[in-house]
Amino acid sequence: METQMFLKFIFFSSTLFLLCAFATATDVQYCNKKADYDVEVKGVEIIPNPVTRGQPATFSIAATTGQELSGGKIIIDVSYFGWHIHSETHDLCGETTCPISIGDFVIAHSQVLPGYTPPGSYTLKMRIYDGGKHELSCITFGFDIGVGSSFSSSSSVADS
Repeated sequence: METQMFLKFIFFSSTLFLLCAFATATDVQYCNKKADYDVEVKGVEIIPNPVTRGQPATFSIAATTGQELSGGKIIIDVSYFGWHIHSETHDLCGETTCPISIGDFVIAHSQVLPGYTPPGSYTLKMRIYDGGKHELSCITFGFDIGVGSSFSSSSSVADS
């Protein structure tokens, strides 16, 4: 009897966890909806969401592949109100563990956005390439930067 209750609890907890994860998931679109990409992106998680200026933000991309990958690069382009404002390139193995085995893997990137970054809605385009410069995947998704303070609170001499 206790085993059944424990199993029901585990099932309920797992279901609740998955529902919460999907409720906060970011909407992801493929750049070319007709393409048959070698890397399939399952979802994107942004912590915190919205991103806070001057504070660390982590972008985690859950993906799967049908082939082993020994390296490559990630190219990220960011747009603000449709205007391209930033590009950066990262080594794939610097953002995940290589070699990447067949199956599921996660690409994670953490970054502190400057305190002067304007709040609002942004679009991120991420392209993944293998070592032979073959495009493995291309996705876009939106994210928000909040209006939260970019300065840490500290007491001054006048407060004493």
